[in-house]
Formats: sequence, C-alpha cells, structure tokens
Amino acid sequence: MRAVLADTGPLYAAVDPDDQYHQQAQADLNRLQQENLGVIVAYPTVLEAYTLILYRLGNETARTFLQQIFTGVELVNPTVDDYSKAIELVGNFPDQQITLFDDIIAIISNRLSLPVWTYDYHFDVMSVSVWRY
Repeated sequence: MRAVLADTGPLYAAVDPDDQYHQQAQADLNRLQQENLGVIVAYPTVLEAYTLILYRLGNETARTFLQQIFTGVELVNPTVDDYSKAIELVGNFPDQQITLFDDIIAIISNRLSLPVWTYDYHFDVMSVSVWRY
C-alpha cells in the first residue's frame, strides 16, 4: 500500500480553519486522494491531535475528528521496541526541542518505510523521509 504517516500538524491544520497551514492541509488532502496515497496515523498522534482540537476547538469538533480518524485512516500502534528507540533518539539532538511524539513518528516511519506528512522541520533535522506537496 502506498501511504504516508501523518504527523499531528497537518491533522490539526485540516480541522482548524484559523490555523496557518489550513489551506495547505486541505490541498494536501486533495493531493493525497489524487495520488491514491493512504494515510496512516499512529495512536500517539491521534491522542496529541485530539487533545489540541479539544482544548482549542471544543468537544464537538474533537468528537467529529475522532469519528473521521477511526473511519477514514489506518491506525498503527508503536511497539515496545519503537518506544525504546524513540527514547534513545531524544538524546541525539540536545540542541533541539523534539517531542517524544515526533521521535515515535520518526521511528515508525523508518520501520514501515513511509514518508511523514508533516510541516515540522524537526523531521528534516532527524533525516526522516518527508512527504510534501
């Protein structure tokens, strides 16, 4: 299956019309569909995106987001080994504020050989393959 691994940024931006990347996220979604690329989301990304949407956009929007995620994309759980590798990765970039969420996505991206759909430059810093339209 041809797919991208979604980061929180584009998922949130697609939902929030006031986000600086909203139009980009909408264009990206159209492009993904045109290119017949699936979207895979790691469970930690769902949790992070849901929390941002809940606190910034409210309960109803957050619930709608969950319904769309659980019916529209493939979900993947990180393995125990993924978490161990992500914790090691944290120490590799002491001059950067890279979250454990991003480290997990980087590790899963490498394990599944999938590019990350993101607007976050930290994935470039970590030398992770990134999908950009």
